[in-house]
Amino acid sequence: MNLPRSLRAPLVVVCAALTALSITAASGVSSAVADAVPTRWHAPTAETENGAVRGDAVAGVYQFLGLPYAAPPTGSLRWRAPEPAADWRGVRDATQFAPSCPQLPSPFIPAGALSEDCLYLNVYTPASGDDRRETARPVLVWIHGGGLTEGAGRSYDPTALAADGTVVVTINYRLGPLGFLAHPALASRPGGPSGNYGLMDQQAALRWVQRNIGSFGGDPDNVTIAGESAGGLSVLAHLVSPGSRGLFQKAIVESGSFALTQQPLGSAEAFGESVASAAGCPDQTAACLRNLPVGTLLAKFPSFAIPGVVDGQVLTQSIGTALATGRFAHVPVLNGVNHDEELLFVILTTPVSGGTFVQLPAPVTDANYQQEIESTLGVSAACAAAIADEYPTSAYGGSALVAFSVVVSDSNFACPALQIDQWTSPRAPTFTYEFDDDAAPPRYAPIPVATHLSELPYLFGLPDAPIQTPLSADQQTLAASMRAAWTSFAANGDPSTPAVPWPSFSNTGHGLSLVSPQPFVDTTFATRHHCSFWAEG
Repeated sequence: MNLPRSLRAPLVVVCAALTALSITAASGVSSAVADAVPTRWHAPTAETENGAVRGDAVAGVYQFLGLPYAAPPTGSLRWRAPEPAADWRGVRDATQFAPSCPQLPSPFIPAGALSEDCLYLNVYTPASGDDRRETARPVLVWIHGGGLTEGAGRSYDPTALAADGTVVVTINYRLGPLGFLAHPALASRPGGPSGNYGLMDQQAALRWVQRNIGSFGGDPDNVTIAGESAGGLSVLAHLVSPGSRGLFQKAIVESGSFALTQQPLGSAEAFGESVASAAGCPDQTAACLRNLPVGTLLAKFPSFAIPGVVDGQVLTQSIGTALATGRFAHVPVLNGVNHDEELLFVILTTPVSGGTFVQLPAPVTDANYQQEIESTLGVSAACAAAIADEYPTSAYGGSALVAFSVVVSDSNFACPALQIDQWTSPRAPTFTYEFDDDAAPPRYAPIPVATHLSELPYLFGLPDAPIQTPLSADQQTLAASMRAAWTSFAANGDPSTPAVPWPSFSNTGHGLSLVSPQPFVDTTFATRHHCSFWAEG
């Protein structure tokens, strides 16, 4: 059923309402009794370009899980641009998640099956009894983080966000060697593009949204892309990628500012050849690579696929270069970081299955503080000494580890985020934040500060996280404010709400400090994070 966009918006609501009516008629019960039937029995349905799907109703939201947006990237399609998904007959069940993409075990591994056949997405749309609604809802497409080597769309439950009035889509995309291996044998032509298959998947998912989201009540002309960590970096990649133009109208970047310079293709392909040799393909042929077991590829690939590659197709230049020169989509941007992004990585050096959170030469102490700065940031001894002078351990309770985490957080996250704001704000509405709730309940490790990932439980349920400490009452208030701001931004490009006005960085040079229970305008970000020092360096 290919309906005009203007008529698609209420389709999922109409289908759900008709299904509910048919249950009532078939059972001969009164409408009052029908209202008592669990909402999951209402079985909402929607029509996609490949066929009809039947979802579920949960907590005031219709959810459609495991929808294919591309063909399985297996066999001869391994390391190729995504192909269209196949059609099906009848009504496809969409009440269970599809497999997530292959990845090594880690604290962040998603529940459920892993498979190379993993190009699926999930749609969450507000449930409504008003089948006369003609206004399509804003759409938010969530790109998960995980270093481009782990994670899955199913690990984020956007039910509360969708209930606020946004159609939310979570996606899988190819990870690690299957998503980001650059190799000359995989190029479409000699010297041509290779790598960035995971970013190609994300673009394919965005094209699926353009063609199908109207059937779920969403507006294909009002799409926001959003992501955290490697997902935030992916959002920046789409801001500058020619192939992503027109697929979204707004962008939310959470903790994604840490890798603005991508590898040149030659360097990435040379590394890919070393991976091929280690994995058992000394002949460096595509046929050998495509016949390798997934486990072998995963074992020979690094734990992160960052910073990515300038492949000449998806990315024609580094992200930072494109942003600095104005060659990006001039759409509203919401960009932010957390108080101490790196503490999660520098404090958790205990080996875990699949590797470690961070590779430090040794635990950080007063004795090796300067040496750790030198080796981690890749700077000279003289520069490391200057950094140590700027960040004396005495300013951080005498803890070299805390001082080190602040050094790396400021240089890798906070000040690059400010630089992004300064690049985008003259050309597009830009709003900024720092998540500063240092009492945020941990989800992945017990760390007493707002670090990497800390803002996520304020926006999403995280069913796969190993720690499930609930939010306090004040934190629930902050979470509601944040979801309202994200919803407002997705709707109209401005995160301001009646309860929490949000200044435009484009006009004021300031953003919000997100703390519970009430955020406030922050005028000290650059000073607190020593950004003048890093700019001079």
